[in-house]
Amino acid sequence: MNKIASYLQSHLSGDVLTSESAREYFSTDASVLEMKPSLIVYPRSTNDIRKVARFTWQLAEKGHILPITPRGSGTDQTGAAIGKGLIMAFPAHLGKILELDTKQRLVRVQPGINYKSLEETLHTHGLFLPPYPASYKYSTVGGAIANNTAGEKSLKYGSMRNWVDRLEIVLANGEVIQTGRLSKRDLEKRKGLATFEGEIYRAVDGLIIDNLEQITHHRDTLNVSKDSVGYALGDVKRKDGSFDLTPLFVGAQGTLGIITEAIIKVAPFSPQTELIVAGFSSIDAAVQATEELLILGPSALEMVDKNLLNFVNKHQGANPITPVFGSDVATPEIVLFVEFDELADKDRQKKAKKALKILDVLASNITRAKDAETQEKLWAVRHSAATVTNYDTAGKSALPIIEDGIVPVAKFESYITAAYELFEKNHLEVALWGHAGDANLHMQPLLDLRKLTDRQKVFKLMDEYYRMVISMGGSIAAEHNDGRLRAPYVALQCGPELTSVYEQLKKALDPYGTLNPGVKTGTALKDLAPLLRETYSLAHLADHLPRT
Repeated sequence: MNKIASYLQSHLSGDVLTSESAREYFSTDASVLEMKPSLIVYPRSTNDIRKVARFTWQLAEKGHILPITPRGSGTDQTGAAIGKGLIMAFPAHLGKILELDTKQRLVRVQPGINYKSLEETLHTHGLFLPPYPASYKYSTVGGAIANNTAGEKSLKYGSMRNWVDRLEIVLANGEVIQTGRLSKRDLEKRKGLATFEGEIYRAVDGLIIDNLEQITHHRDTLNVSKDSVGYALGDVKRKDGSFDLTPLFVGAQGTLGIITEAIIKVAPFSPQTELIVAGFSSIDAAVQATEELLILGPSALEMVDKNLLNFVNKHQGANPITPVFGSDVATPEIVLFVEFDELADKDRQKKAKKALKILDVLASNITRAKDAETQEKLWAVRHSAATVTNYDTAGKSALPIIEDGIVPVAKFESYITAAYELFEKNHLEVALWGHAGDANLHMQPLLDLRKLTDRQKVFKLMDEYYRMVISMGGSIAAEHNDGRLRAPYVALQCGPELTSVYEQLKKALDPYGTLNPGVKTGTALKDLAPLLRETYSLAHLADHLPRT
């Protein structure tokens, strides 16, 4: 154990790990990138986190930078949960529900709590946290907040930013602050503090005042339902002068401060839902149906394409569409999954009937399910995308490099067509799935990272894809965030002026660059090539945390 690790171990109640096996374990997340850390800390308390941050700040003052990378379960697909310095992993000791107020519908949690575990507890009280990601069985709530995650229910309920009420944050220098919406008068009091917190309030307010036009223009002209690029400066200050730093830290991926506790809003959970699955013989019919169904306000409007269904059939030996529409039905071009979750049965029925009227005109095949068992079988078709994401055969893996673009719904058909053309042009097998109601597609090309040609193709695909999404008025990061992977494209998405504002914000909250440097800002495309893994696998997600 090196001197820094020994010093920290003697001052922390948590664990400090430096073994080669632990460093190897934490060198990857769910992205295609790899960075081996110097050491790993499993904090037991906010005080541990405060001490680590204070220590790295003091080192930085002396010219030695030891970066801190906060980490949940490592399901991040953008390289934001890896770093060359100190990995701070929360699931080991900081994974508890601290308080649940069912009347106010608020829950207070530690960042390392498993998302599925929280959902199971909430369900027993008739509640849930809607923006759960596809990885919720593995991922942490802290990671969901850091990424501003979203999922199949976000069409109705929005992303995680909509649900975080307040945060406890350890700042770069070790100060601990509580965020929450402040009145104009209380804001002035915070700005008057002779502390780092006071500096931050002064700096952020100043940045918003000086750059309000760029901030609001970007927010108001991006006509998409989800966007996690950059920082949410536009949500901090309201017209009434009230001020809340919470939106800045949600989606910041640990680059502005370290989340140590969160108070989160939760919603009434409806165990009864209406699910309609519809197959379409053409893309344009599916897109037209999507636009008309959106008016009804479904809780989910998901999709898979023909290529995904054929891929599953090929690699699992069973046609996934047979249990849905029968064995004599040709595989549709697009399959939509429409869900309504109103608490009152009559409200669900009413919306389902309206949806069926729309689908009777546009869809080739329709199946409706009311009972949970049948619905689970139908949802399994949507979730069969895991057959692609877990694919790892003969060196080829499905790589999450162009997996999260979103465009205005009016451009959805063009987006699907352009995605097909991109894969065909690069001689790659294509499969699409995702959130049709948001026009948010997921796709992962099958490539072999051991081959130089495929490694080069990674960056070619990224460049072509991100430029295509931006040209359609979309966002390159709907729900998986920027991380290291998309950091080089933030300026292309937001423009040089707004990107400069983000860099100034980062400098104000992290002057020495100790908080997850290279994530969201500060990474060029040339910096990514040396970080690209030799092979790609998600096997580590099922492993237990190292103990030594």
